[in-house]
Amino acid sequence: MGDYSWGYRLADVDLEELSRLYRIAPLGHKPPEALATVFGNSRFTCFVRAGDVLVGAGRALADGGDCAYIADVAVHPDHQGQGLGSDIIRELLQLARGHKKIILYASPGTEPFYRKLGFLHMNTAMAVWADPDPAVRNGLLRPEA
Repeated sequence: MGDYSWGYRLADVDLEELSRLYRIAPLGHKPPEALATVFGNSRFTCFVRAGDVLVGAGRALADGGDCAYIADVAVHPDHQGQGLGSDIIRELLQLARGHKKIILYASPGTEPFYRKLGFLHMNTAMAVWADPDPAVRNGLLRPEA
């Protein structure tokens, strides 16, 4: 998996650095306290460093048998396009192996990337979001007519 070091413990990660990674990836503003909660409640986490710099991260919620959900995969812009995002997804898939289904939601236009990693399009996925308007504008949610 390249010239990177991989870690799996949230306790070994500076949450300010993790928050910065999401901001510059760019995956939005995720405050350190929120990241502590969501990563702390995730069964599987992985963190990737190039030297002493955090350059990748991801997590998966999982129930231990039926369902796992991959979320918050981020790669530093200087390391994008080199396969690191794919490696993080593959690692989370490996960590969650044995679950009957592993899901994620893809931003519009990224479906071919996930297909190459073995994901298939779901026809019946639905969601309730706390603030659906931005997701509708970005094409993640489709309002009913």
